[in-house]
Amino acid sequence: MIKAVIVEDESLIAKELQAKIANVAEDVDIVEILPSLKTARKWFMQNAEPDLLFMDIQLSDGVSFELFDYFNLNCPVIFTTAYDEYAIRAFKVNGIDYLLKPVDVDELRRALDKCRKLVDSQTKMPATVQELLHTLQHPPQNGTLLFKEKFIVNVRNNWIPIATRDISYFVRENLNYLFTHTGDKYILDYTTLEEIEELLDPRIFFRANRQYIVHIESIQSVKPHENQKLTLTLKPPLKIEVDISREKAPGFKKWFDR
Repeated sequence: MIKAVIVEDESLIAKELQAKIANVAEDVDIVEILPSLKTARKWFMQNAEPDLLFMDIQLSDGVSFELFDYFNLNCPVIFTTAYDEYAIRAFKVNGIDYLLKPVDVDELRRALDKCRKLVDSQTKMPATVQELLHTLQHPPQNGTLLFKEKFIVNVRNNWIPIATRDISYFVRENLNYLFTHTGDKYILDYTTLEEIEELLDPRIFFRANRQYIVHIESIQSVKPHENQKLTLTLKPPLKIEVDISREKAPGFKKWFDR
């Protein structure tokens, strides 16, 4: 079974593509649909590379080429979007293919046949293709993905900036709080931890469980358990313990050990 991931910010188009793939290729399993560059970066940080990628180029928060800046992706890629004619010709090489929307079923079948051969032979993406992607990865519009650099907290009716690099962890305790590396605690004006998580660089912060998001530099030690769960101990003066489930443990290890 070929495990594939779709990177597409329009949910209806993503579901339509998934249905077309299911109709023409029973051996291709779509394991994830990633709706933005930010979620794609987070997913690739915590999961193994798939066998095949379907990628829109222009996403709501940037261009998919940026993924190649952060990850050494060697699997075949099929791009599915509208783009300049020169790029269409350029992508038609060495297992990278290009499909115009709406995706034609026959073209999809041919593209899958081409990529299936690469997957079966375990051939890596050629360096010439990687160079091509590198030359196309920085368009002028919406090309930069930014993460939050500071959070504003209210202290005695004064707004105080807390730099993200100084935050040890975020925690949900009826309200959402942040704790700094020095142990200071502040209330945040966010409804959920999910809202906060979307603003953070996934290379630096990890969603440990429903209650905690931790900074990589705040972790003093990690204790594995027989049930495959993990317990993090944060550095002094905090020294609190944060549990990670068996399901999240592999993703955490990959994130922490890099």
